[in-house]
Amino acid sequence: MNFAAQFFYSRYLSEQLERLYSPKPAIKDSEENDPFWQRDELRLGPSHLGASHKCGPISNGSASRRLTLIEPERLKDFGEEDLLNGDVKVNDTKEVAAPEFKLQEPPKTRRVSEFRDVPRPPVHYLRFEDISAAAFKIQSGIQKTPCTYSRLSKQYGMEIYLKKEHLHYTGSVKERGVLYLLSSLSQEQQRKGVIVATDCNFSMAVAHHAVELKIPVFVIMPSCCSSPRLRLYRDYGAMVISYGSTGHDSQNHASHLAKENGYLYMEEDESAAYLAGLGTVGMEIYEQVPNLDAVIVPAAGQYGLLAGTAAAIKHLNSKILVIGIEPEGFPLLLQSLKIDSPVKDMHSYPNKKLYGDLVERSLGENTFHMAKKLVNKVITVSEEDSLVAMLRFQEFERSTVDTEGAMGLAAILAGQLPELKGKRVAVVVSSANMELELVRQCMDRALVLDERVSKFSVQLGEWPGDMAKLLDVLSRADVRLLDVCHRRHGDKSDLFNAKVECVVETRDKTQSAQLRKMLTERYPSICWLDR
Repeated sequence: MNFAAQFFYSRYLSEQLERLYSPKPAIKDSEENDPFWQRDELRLGPSHLGASHKCGPISNGSASRRLTLIEPERLKDFGEEDLLNGDVKVNDTKEVAAPEFKLQEPPKTRRVSEFRDVPRPPVHYLRFEDISAAAFKIQSGIQKTPCTYSRLSKQYGMEIYLKKEHLHYTGSVKERGVLYLLSSLSQEQQRKGVIVATDCNFSMAVAHHAVELKIPVFVIMPSCCSSPRLRLYRDYGAMVISYGSTGHDSQNHASHLAKENGYLYMEEDESAAYLAGLGTVGMEIYEQVPNLDAVIVPAAGQYGLLAGTAAAIKHLNSKILVIGIEPEGFPLLLQSLKIDSPVKDMHSYPNKKLYGDLVERSLGENTFHMAKKLVNKVITVSEEDSLVAMLRFQEFERSTVDTEGAMGLAAILAGQLPELKGKRVAVVVSSANMELELVRQCMDRALVLDERVSKFSVQLGEWPGDMAKLLDVLSRADVRLLDVCHRRHGDKSDLFNAKVECVVETRDKTQSAQLRKMLTERYPSICWLDR
């Protein structure tokens, strides 16, 4: 070791010895309880701003302090220390006695019978707000049908207003509920499509409005469905598939396709959206007919129309009477009200040609309870009265409706609502979907029921001019001869007489009674035949 190195080394040793054995400086009062080793342990962060988090370089032969792994800001989470400019300040804490907690008394036990007696608030299945929302949603896709004063008002002693729901594109009021129901579907379901499998007004409304909303729609129909009906679905734009020989086969196939491909299998039910759409009829009637006293609603086909209309009318004016009309051969709602529960099996079958949509499942629990609460009266009408009402529509309103649409007017014609004399009454004409041949048969039968078409047989002698005299009598009576049949050898008991059968049409019952009286006096052998 050279001289310079020995000099610095000896100086370094002397400084270290002097530092170890020199007296310690006096400790200040503020530092009595804060020795340097304790301060070093508590100083977890850098002592000045800008200090590095890494170990510093060697200074005066010693390394700088190693930083802690805990970030200073995280110390605030514990709530015991406050960080001030990188230094830690320790707060004094005082022990405080814990608050005294009083024990609560144990709850009283109640018997099960006490819970059963507690009344529960009623559940509102269909609110007026839902009907208002439906009316706003479908106003661009459903026309506001007229509610016009009827020419039959003076004849029956009341102001009759006909709500002509049969003027919709598919000829049925069910378009209202179907459009709102389809509009309420999710975008994903609208993209996948819907499927129906029954030939009814509901299916026709689905086929039409699904196409209008750009929703794929599939119609599964049995082979027994008539060609004009299938062509009607195709004209709406639906994909029509003929499958099976019965409606049950087509429904099963439609359900199978829906599960496999994600289609929504749609059947007429009592969902809130469907009933809300149908209830918009009541809102329009209330707006169109001021000072209304009663509303007559047909209940055949589906009772949702009756329940939805009653919900709207009763909310707007609870004093307005709501009367439901059912066919006499299938009084489903009337029997259900008697036993206070929806009837599951009626043990009777309505005329499928006249009431094709009428089935037991058309009355559900919610619909029944709404009708029980809101409908004032339920009456039944006969098939004959409905046919005569169809004839009245044809003659006085220049409209062709089906038996379901004519049921409301049929109750008035049959005289079953005498309490409405002198009142202002609105009658819902729900539908007009009937094949042309069936309409012709119904009109022929209605003319007979109205005593305006009569059939009689009379025996004439073989004298020349007897047949001409009979025809002359009918001509002078101003009746229309529809059919005549002349049989010379029809009766074995009298070989020298001819039997003549005639079918005639009169203007009304009065003229028919006069004709019967005149022919009976002239021909004692006349026999009137019921068609």
